[in-house]
Amino acid sequence: MTGALIILAALIVVGLILYINEYLEHKRDAAAAPTVVDPKDRKPASGGDIREAQEAEGNHDNQDGECCGMHITCERDSLLTALADKIEYYEDEELDRFAGRAADAYSPKEIDEFREVLLTLRPEEIAGWARSIQLRGITLPSDVCDELLMIVAEARAAKTKNQES
Repeated sequence: MTGALIILAALIVVGLILYINEYLEHKRDAAAAPTVVDPKDRKPASGGDIREAQEAEGNHDNQDGECCGMHITCERDSLLTALADKIEYYEDEELDRFAGRAADAYSPKEIDEFREVLLTLRPEEIAGWARSIQLRGITLPSDVCDELLMIVAEARAAKTKNQES
């Protein structure tokens, strides 16, 4: 009988330790997740301010107030902040039918439509296209959004490398 109580107590202690560990890991992952920006008011969906989120992570701006391009939050925030409210089309009017759809609600064929437009853009048009998509209320599929951020990061890295030379 005593052995069973010892095993039961050990199971309870191990269970509590695992629960606390999982709880802390979940909180840490939630804090490290990128801020999602609502295109209408350009504020994080959680209700915080972009500046507050950047201050919590550390300053990612250089002296000119521009994004340094070295952090994924810089890439995401700089693409989502439109310089003007004018919508510009890049021969992609057919994408307007996706306005208001969630990022995970696209079929593979629809994702390929976005990818095709993205890959046919000239490098200097990509940031403008991303702003245009945002202003039109279209949410990019997650895969295409990741590809867009990667392309912009590579372009900024190349620009930075050229400026240093």
